[in-house]
Amino acid sequence: MLLRLVPEFELRRDVVPWLAERGCAAALDTSENSSALYVVNVERNGKIIYTWKGNQKNTHIGLYDLQTKQNEHLYMFEKNLHIISCSINNERTLLAVSFCQYTEEERASQLLQSVSKYLTLLIEIHPINNVRVLKAVDSCVRVQFLYPVEGRNASRESRLLLVSEDKYIEQFDIHVVAEEEHKVVIEKSGQLPRAKVIDDLVWAQWDMMEQRLFYIVPKESKSTLRCVQFYPDENFNSILESHLDIAVNDTQLKLVNFGYDYCQDQDVASKSLNLQVFTSKSGGLCVCCSLVSDTPHEIIYSIYFLHKGYNKTFRVSLERTESHQLKEVAFMNLDYYVAAYLPGQFLHLLNVQHPDLLCYSLFLTGEDARIDTLQNCSIRSPWVSAVLDCDTGTLYNVSISDSALLQFLQRSKQDCERLAALHCALLYFQHTEDLEMQIIRWISENLSTCHSFDPIQEFIIGSLYCRMCPETQNLDKLLPYTSLHDWIGVVPGVVCATDIISLPVLEFQNSKGFWEKLNSNLESVKYAEPHLHYHSNMLRREWRNLSEEREEGRTTAYLRNIFENAKKVLSHLDTWDSEARLVPLFEEEDYQQQLLMGLMVAQLKDHLMRHLQYVGKKKIDQIVLDYVANLLNLVHRIMKEVWRRYQLHSCIFCFDERGSAGEFAVFHIMSRILEAANGMCMPLPPGFHTLHLGLGVRCLPLHTLLHYIDNGILQLTETCVRKLLKDLDDTEQNEKLKFSIVMRLPEALGQKVRQYWNHPINANLIARKYVKFLLEKLGNRQCSRPIPERPSVPVEFLPLNYLTNILAEIENQGVHPYEKQDHVNARFVEETALKHTMALLGLKYP
Repeated sequence: MLLRLVPEFELRRDVVPWLAERGCAAALDTSENSSALYVVNVERNGKIIYTWKGNQKNTHIGLYDLQTKQNEHLYMFEKNLHIISCSINNERTLLAVSFCQYTEEERASQLLQSVSKYLTLLIEIHPINNVRVLKAVDSCVRVQFLYPVEGRNASRESRLLLVSEDKYIEQFDIHVVAEEEHKVVIEKSGQLPRAKVIDDLVWAQWDMMEQRLFYIVPKESKSTLRCVQFYPDENFNSILESHLDIAVNDTQLKLVNFGYDYCQDQDVASKSLNLQVFTSKSGGLCVCCSLVSDTPHEIIYSIYFLHKGYNKTFRVSLERTESHQLKEVAFMNLDYYVAAYLPGQFLHLLNVQHPDLLCYSLFLTGEDARIDTLQNCSIRSPWVSAVLDCDTGTLYNVSISDSALLQFLQRSKQDCERLAALHCALLYFQHTEDLEMQIIRWISENLSTCHSFDPIQEFIIGSLYCRMCPETQNLDKLLPYTSLHDWIGVVPGVVCATDIISLPVLEFQNSKGFWEKLNSNLESVKYAEPHLHYHSNMLRREWRNLSEEREEGRTTAYLRNIFENAKKVLSHLDTWDSEARLVPLFEEEDYQQQLLMGLMVAQLKDHLMRHLQYVGKKKIDQIVLDYVANLLNLVHRIMKEVWRRYQLHSCIFCFDERGSAGEFAVFHIMSRILEAANGMCMPLPPGFHTLHLGLGVRCLPLHTLLHYIDNGILQLTETCVRKLLKDLDDTEQNEKLKFSIVMRLPEALGQKVRQYWNHPINANLIARKYVKFLLEKLGNRQCSRPIPERPSVPVEFLPLNYLTNILAEIENQGVHPYEKQDHVNARFVEETALKHTMALLGLKYP
């Protein structure tokens, strides 16, 4: 089971034993009194209000505190009543109760037409004292106290929302005073001050944690979603308006999280729309609703991602089942995800922060979708990551199980499942070393099974996004979270249609928290959010240009600054990992990689400065250094895990023996890392190419090795080539390898390392290149100087003598391509030519 449910409160576990101690047997007889004990409300401060029937059919109201794990008896009615709604104020001095006095049958039999069916009372309970009637009507009423911010001192004023089935909401202001012996009573004896909050609504939802009221009013053929924010020190104001293309039944008021009268909620649900609003900490705002389908055995539900400006409608074809078994889709708020759950059929985890690509949402069926403790849809989501099963009176903490997710990732067969699970593992969970290790192991085992994405790219980009974004507000809109630009695949069993919708209108001033983040999200949508994310197109182009400048020997102030950036990154990285590294990386200079990392620092800094000016240059410098250093560290982390797994050691640079199966596996993984890095134009740790080439020499046959070099998969580095030329003896096979490597060396690198191979083939090659260079410099110029005196040579060969005389003259003019190799000169060319000629003739050189 992917979702982990931990019961934080259970009526049977936390209340029934307490009632048994009080001698209340009636509430324990659940077989005959299924509605005798049930949850009525959950308050913001973790207080759960419930009701039960006493032995004399009295109606009791109790409270359970989640913090202290204690029960408390609040009030008793000396008659059998059906409690509809109940709320207690923050100071626990006032209790508001709404109940039904009798059923329709009782009213008809007792001729009580003049008595109101529903009664709403305000009761002083500190201690139990006066009772005041707020409403006596024939329409159902719900009550809810407003709660101040946590940690605030006790107040002498309480505010109570009263929600009427007649489609209006009003607020009561209640002032209390303390009398003798700590008695708290309502201050005024007359009518309580009240204010109309909303009129003509057809749906409403209470957000107890943030003290927000979402509601819908009908408007022509569409509906309008609005939100009222209640403040601790002010009154309230309307803060949001959004038009929804949802047909709402305006004959029956539907209320969400205004108490949990399950029996009545079931009756209303059968006549009204199943709709809920969820918010997330990152500023996400979603409207979830299930729709009626004309097709048998098909479920339709829509998620309005208001913070993104579009709506996704999903159609799921179910396995054939009896019509009476079909239940309503239940929605749960997991913050990063919204869950659509149909017991026995499917569990759909919809990504709230990145809903654009369907492959980043998890659609589960069968055993993966099973939730043993939630086999019905009588559930509510009172706050983020919490579910209340109204039928059993159990409050659960809900989370995604990391172990179950990794198991799902390991056995998944389709790319859409792998992508969704990998994204969830990287961005939903807090990174731990063990989790990273398991993900890296999965990646190393599945590199060839992922066809539509590169798991290494996803791991690096997703990990960077998760590590960096919490540091600075709005950074999540500027850094990439995926390597994919689009997704053309399908999710089996689900058909999705996307519609653009109008953005919500916000009206607030100096509001922090959720509303500020939502407003930031909406601004990003207006400015075409995908274009705000950093990408490497310009980086790749600039890297090539600067590489060419370096090859031409040009060094500019800009280039020097780029390398200074690289030095800062590497020194920054050294402070994180001072212990000896398991993998031999970061042990040499790599011009190309340092150029790329320095250039990435410069371009990423420019990108962030354009959009985060308010953060400041010093903070942005730190963010950029952290980003690039983390990138290099992630590559090193991958290498370290595969190094440990295959138990490699430093013998990879011993070229006199072949590589093991483990070395070949690591070589393959390094090739895929290189492919991923090239695809994203991402720098690699200095020493990576040396290590890769060393493994290639040990693991690959010569023709394959040369093919990898010619196609740029393996890059010749000074460290590796120098060691190869010095350490390998000159057997026929090794000569062939060395000659093949030397012939492929770039000119600048060749001048540095050829001297380490003392062999006629190499000497002949050096002499040829030396002659070619000097003659190209000579051009058509005529020798005007007299030929200098030269030492005699063993064999007088006039063409060679003439050539060496010309070379000597050019050398005297100051042209010398091998300045660091004093032995490479005209004399060297002469001796090499004679040795080579005499070797061909079979003669012995004196």
